[in-house]
Amino acid sequence: MEEIKVKNIAVCHQGKNSENYQKYKKIIKEKNIKDIVVKKGDEILIENNLKIKILWPKEKQISENILNNNSIVLKINYKNNFSMIFTGDIEKIAEKEIINEYKNSNLLKSDILKVGHHGSKTSTTQEFLEKISPKIALIGVRQK
Repeated sequence: MEEIKVKNIAVCHQGKNSENYQKYKKIIKEKNIKDIVVKKGDEILIENNLKIKILWPKEKQISENILNNNSIVLKINYKNNFSMIFTGDIEKIAEKEIINEYKNSNLLKSDILKVGHHGSKTSTTQEFLEKISPKIALIGVRQK
């Protein structure tokens, strides 16, 4: 947000008392960015055939590593024939809860998975990967 133009941003209620959250609030106020608070179950219609469904976090948040495990997890659906899941920085504990939350549905099935927490060993368990069953998995890394 400090380096690129942002019009709207979706956030959830996690880590409100953190230094990073206070910095975030200062930046969005200075740059007049609209923040939209989302929660599990919300849907955002981007355009006619493109929508975002918020899968996580739920209202009762995970207290262990609160910022990572309560990251927004969302699924993008395009024309009902392409989907992608973004997992933020969730770790094994959140993955387990998400699997349990959606155990009786195919909602987690997706064509592409953005692997959790930059591909670290704390995320993307075999069980989570099997539940999503992606054709492609992407790992976000920063080159130094």
